[in-house]
Amino acid sequence: MFSVFVLSETSLKKAVVEDLTALPENAVWIDLVNPSAAEDKAVERLAGIAIPTREDMQEIEISSRLYMENGARYMTATLMCHSDTDMPRTTAVTFILGDHRLVTVRYDLPKPFALVEAKLARSCTPSITGEMVLMELLDAVIDRCADILERCGAEIDQVSHEIFEPESERHGHAKRYSQILISIGRKGDLTSKVRESLVSIGRVVTFLSAVVEGVKWSKDMREQLKTMQRDVASLTDHASYLSSKITFVLDAMLGVVNLEQNNIIKLFSVMAVVLMPPTLIASIYGMNFKVMPELEWVHGYPMALVMMLIAAIVPYWIFKWKKWL
Repeated sequence: MFSVFVLSETSLKKAVVEDLTALPENAVWIDLVNPSAAEDKAVERLAGIAIPTREDMQEIEISSRLYMENGARYMTATLMCHSDTDMPRTTAVTFILGDHRLVTVRYDLPKPFALVEAKLARSCTPSITGEMVLMELLDAVIDRCADILERCGAEIDQVSHEIFEPESERHGHAKRYSQILISIGRKGDLTSKVRESLVSIGRVVTFLSAVVEGVKWSKDMREQLKTMQRDVASLTDHASYLSSKITFVLDAMLGVVNLEQNNIIKLFSVMAVVLMPPTLIASIYGMNFKVMPELEWVHGYPMALVMMLIAAIVPYWIFKWKKWL
C-alpha cells in the first residue's frame, strides 16, 4: 500500500488513491509501504524514477545506497523499529528525491514517519517541497535516536546501581544475576543498532551536503544540514561511550558473580578445615586395637569430645584473627 501527500492550503493532506493511474500530479510526498509491483509502476510513471526492490535496499555497499540516477537522488538508510519492545530491529528505508518530490520506500513502520505525518498535517508552509519533507524526516529520525540513547543510558545506570549497591542493601536478598545479564545484553544490542542507524543517517546527511552544492537550497536548509551532521557525530560518539560502559558493566557483573562463587567455595573450604581435626580425633579413637589405654578410662569419652570441640574452635578463631572470613 502507499500514501500520497498533497499540499492543500497550509497543511499536507494524505490522499487515498484508489485508481493507480490517477495519481495527483501535485503530490509532494509519496510514501510506499510494502508496495506491490503495480504500485511501484504507478509511482514510476508519475515521478519518472525507478523504485528499488527490497533486495536492492538491503545492499550494504555505499554505491548501492547513495547514488544519483536520471536527476533523482537515491538514499537508503537503516532506521530503528520497535525500539520500545524487547525485540528491537532495524529496517532499510529508501528516500528518493527528484523534481521537488519525495518518494519513500519502506517495509516496516519506523516511528519518525508517523510523527512527521502528524506534524505536517497540523501545519506546514504553503511552499513545502519534497526537500523540506526529507529534512523533517531526517530530523525526526535523529531526535528518535537521541531519545533511545537517553533512555538506554538511564537504564544502564539503573543496572549499574543494582550491581554496585551497598552490601547492607544486598544482605538477605537473592541477586537476580540472570535477569541482570539479560538486561545488559538487551541494552548492548539496542545501543549497537542505534549506532548502526546513526552511521547510516550520517552518510545520508553527508551525501546530501555534497549534492546541494549545485542545487538552489535555502540558507536555512543548508544550516540545518550542518546542524544534523554535528548532531549525528555527537550522538555516534555517545553511542560508542554507552557501548564501552555496557562492556564495563558486563565485566563488573561477571566479576561480582565470580566473587560470589569464590565466597561459597571459601566457606566450604573453611568448614572442611574446621572439621578435619575433630574427624582425626574421632578416627583415632574409632580404631579397633586391643592396646588403647584410653578405652578403659572413665573420663575418656568426655575428654575426646572436649578435644574435638577445641580442635574445631581453634582453626575457626585463627581464620577470624587472620581476617580470612
